[in-house]
Amino acid sequence: MTSSLHAGPNDQAVDLEEIARSRFIRLSEVEPERVAWLWEGRIPLGKVTIVDGDPGLGKSTLVEGEMAAHVTTGTPWPDGTPCPAGSVVMLTAEDGLGDTIRPRLDAHGADTNRVLCFEAVEYGPDEERPPSLALDIGRIEAAVVREGALLVVIDVLMAFLGSRTDSYRDQDVRAALTPLVKMAERTGCAVICLRHLSKTGGANALYRGGGSIGIIGAARAGLLVARDPEDEDRRILAVTKNNLAAPVPALAFHLLPDEEHGCARVSWDGQTTHTAAQLLEHVDPEERSAGDEAVDFLLEILRDGPVPAKKVKASAREAGIAERTLDRAKKRAGVAAKREGFGSEGTWYWALSASESPKGAIDRRSQNPAPYGGLCEEPAPNGVDAFRLAFPGTEEVAL
Repeated sequence: MTSSLHAGPNDQAVDLEEIARSRFIRLSEVEPERVAWLWEGRIPLGKVTIVDGDPGLGKSTLVEGEMAAHVTTGTPWPDGTPCPAGSVVMLTAEDGLGDTIRPRLDAHGADTNRVLCFEAVEYGPDEERPPSLALDIGRIEAAVVREGALLVVIDVLMAFLGSRTDSYRDQDVRAALTPLVKMAERTGCAVICLRHLSKTGGANALYRGGGSIGIIGAARAGLLVARDPEDEDRRILAVTKNNLAAPVPALAFHLLPDEEHGCARVSWDGQTTHTAAQLLEHVDPEERSAGDEAVDFLLEILRDGPVPAKKVKASAREAGIAERTLDRAKKRAGVAAKREGFGSEGTWYWALSASESPKGAIDRRSQNPAPYGGLCEEPAPNGVDAFRLAFPGTEEVAL
């Protein structure tokens, strides 16, 4: 038999058969392509854009109302750049369709016939679950293709990552977002993911969004919605990341009451010289304490049930949360601990008490593995503690 091993540089063995199975591309054979834009300089087509901002500043109104209206009607953007017309697919976890989303669209003059909301997946008689990026990328892509959608809105991102995804762990986040990135590339639609700011300090916008740095790393563009430090009633839309074009100026806007539709609408004020770094420097220090960030971290990572304590601590380190800060945050977050097993084989788990768990984290169907080996597939009755769901017949230990 003829050997496929040959001497390479420094007399190292090179397997030619292995090389033949590898795919390399000579760049001279690649046709250069121009970036296509939904909103030039701000929102690229075929890519993921992250929009960060504190709750209550109007980022959902901006994206799900104003931006969706421009896309569904093809109306030029406020800076005068053209906007291609198409449909919009929405995944929303925080707002009602009838009392919030529809009035918001109507107030901005959107064509609601071109807006499709992905509400749930039915898996049995009278049984359904909320959408998940981990499970439903194929369903989202099918809707994008069928509707001719140019924009997919995910509000908020953390709600749709799936119960097995640790949003503070870079490896988990990249695994969860890669299918979304590939879907955007295949369909050519723009994907906007909304995210809350973390409570940690610093003016570097790339590090201020909640969860792992891998979230903004997977995106090709980033935007920030923040309060104007010179006018508390005015909002600023600033670019935090753009790998695809020259920098564009920030834009200012106000949220005005729309009495006809019972909601707020966006009114643009033009360009401003504010930058994302300047805006973040003026965030109230009370809003960015390390303790608050640690509480938010615990509420997020434990939202679907018990997690091994070692995993929680490792994820906290990756998120830049000191162990001492994490320990102080446990009581505030309502964290309880339970040991399973004996001696060196035993494992400590952390979980939220029912009173502290985010709405739906315990009482909805979950695909999260139970620590005793099975799947918590049946919905738990309201008020049942997370530990009593995962550890039948045992009591938790409050820390």
